[in-house]
Formats: sequence, C-alpha cells, structure tokens
Amino acid sequence: MALRAKGKVFAAAAALLLLTGATQAAECGKSAAGFDQWKADFAQQAQAEGVKGRGLAALEGATYATATIRADRAVKKAFSGSVEDFMKRRGAATIISRGKSMKRANAALFNRIESTYGVTPGVLLAIWGMETGFGAAMGKQNTVSAIVTLAYDCRRPEFFYPHAIAALKLVDRGALTASSVGAMHGEIGHTQFLPGNVLKYGVGGANLRDKETALASTANFLKGHGWQAGVGAEGNMGAIAGWNSASVYQQAIARIATAIDND
Repeated sequence: MALRAKGKVFAAAAALLLLTGATQAAECGKSAAGFDQWKADFAQQAQAEGVKGRGLAALEGATYATATIRADRAVKKAFSGSVEDFMKRRGAATIISRGKSMKRANAALFNRIESTYGVTPGVLLAIWGMETGFGAAMGKQNTVSAIVTLAYDCRRPEFFYPHAIAALKLVDRGALTASSVGAMHGEIGHTQFLPGNVLKYGVGGANLRDKETALASTANFLKGHGWQAGVGAEGNMGAIAGWNSASVYQQAIARIATAIDND
C-alpha cells in the first residue's frame, strides 16, 4: 500500500458517531473468528447510516481478507529508512522520466485541471506514478472485503470504519460493485483513493479507474487540504501530508513533483 493515512478526517467522523450515541458494529477481532458475527452487527449499523440493498448485499458477500491483514502489518516497514532510500525503492527516477513525458502528452488535461483547482501537473504525476505506475498496477484485492476486514480488525477500526460505510454507499451508487478490485487496503483507481475520500472528493461519476476522473479528483482532494496555487509542491507540504502521513512519502512526492514541474 502506498498511502498510509489518506483521509484522516474520517477517523474523526467515526469518533463523532460514538459521541452522538451511534453504536459501532460488534467488537473488533484479530482473526477470521468472529468476522461473520461482526458483519451481521455491522450490517445493522450500515443500514442505519443509509446503506441500501446493493451495499448490504456486497457486505454479506465480503470475506475475511487475510492478504490485506498481512499487508497492513508490513506498512511501517514500507515507509522506513531515509527519503533517498525510499525514492530508490519506489523508482523515483523512472517516475520523473515518465512523468515529464506524460505531462507533455496530456498537456490539455493537466492545463484544464490546473485552471480549475490550482494544482500543478507535477504533484499529480508524482502521486499517480508512485501509487500505480501510472495506472499499470491498480490492485487485485476485492475492495469491499479489504475495507470491511480492516474495519473489523483491532489495529485501526476507528480509521477504517467510516471508509467501510462509504464503500457500501459507493456500491449503492454504482461507483463500485461487490466484485470491484483495488489495492490491499481498499484503495481505488489510478491514484488510490480510500472510499470515504471518493465520496467527499471524487468528481463526475467518481469512477477512479478513469484517469481523467482520478487526476481531477486528486487535485480536488489536494485543494480541499489547503493546496495553494503558485508555490509548487514544496510550498504545499501540508496538502501532501493530507494525502499521506509518512514523512518520507511526502518528501519524495515533493521532490518528484518539483523535478517534473521544472522540466
């Protein structure tokens, strides 16, 4: 998983649910044991929060995602070491080279996005390249199963709970299906949005597997997290931090973005 803390706002949303008296599904678990009972209780809460037939059916069909749990336990290691080491591991030089070419090849698209959101091409290309190799690897894990498993798991249920609700609502809306696939932590599309952020920042039909929609939605996310036009990526570290909480990731994105924008 490339993004460690996309959409921290939704953790606050989960806390608000608790403060207002809403009951978060059954207690969390550390293995598949208890997952089916948790799903049954979670379905009641999801329905109370507005999830309808298709979303509830997708929840019923969700399975405990062992591979997702395994990936989640390795997250800290993925963001360890210096920014230089991180950039080397993630192929920053290739991202910069391809990013420059793609900026030229898609100039009209990036000009349109920048005029709408004030976000420069470099940061979008840096995120796109870092997350999925410019759409080459968007993931094969079932999205609903992944995000529901993480909402059940005891490590970070308060963070993933609202994203699980959001994923089911996206199924209701047709932006996802019960069989949709993505990254190990339930991220979706070219730039790897968590479901709650798709609901809040997704533009158009919120089909994040469409590159233009994904890039515009990413720009909308960054603008919503304080992106300021005219100061470049290194002047917008706060907005990049909203996308991912790992310092090495933030620094790598800023460096890659600057190299692409200065081409």
